[in-house]
Amino acid sequence: MILEILEFPDPRLRTVAKPVKEVTDKTRQLIDDMFETMYDAPGIGLAATQVNVHEQIIVMDLSEDKSEPRVFINPEIEVLDGDFQDMQEGCLSVPGFYEEVSRPDHVMIRAIGRDGEAYEEEATGLLAVCIQHEMDHLKGKLFVDYLSPLKRTRIRKKLEKQHKIRA
Repeated sequence: MILEILEFPDPRLRTVAKPVKEVTDKTRQLIDDMFETMYDAPGIGLAATQVNVHEQIIVMDLSEDKSEPRVFINPEIEVLDGDFQDMQEGCLSVPGFYEEVSRPDHVMIRAIGRDGEAYEEEATGLLAVCIQHEMDHLKGKLFVDYLSPLKRTRIRKKLEKQHKIRA
């Protein structure tokens, strides 16, 4: 089922997600719906917060052909070195806008998978950036928060105008 993606400046995007206590069939159904929503959008990552579910769940697929679905439940990261990289970021909750954001380039991810198994994975490049971007959503933060107040206000006003036109 395709879920509604909340768009900036919707205040629900600022909700801090709670840890998942137990991976259940309901959790797995949400994950499946999140993948369907993300692929339909189309995007490469989606946090549960973006579909108004305030649990620490992220789905991601960085492949060109939708062949590498990844699930991160209760994710944590540890920065492994001090190198940062600048990368153009976009967001399904901030449609149509892409801006450069600087983030750590080398991290260790610890999470729980779709079937409740704990795992860890070293990440660099796009995976490292994407997991940090999606984890920000779980903390109620958006990539526009890294921009200047002027740019953030400009984006907010353009999206508010689009929301009024659609309403």
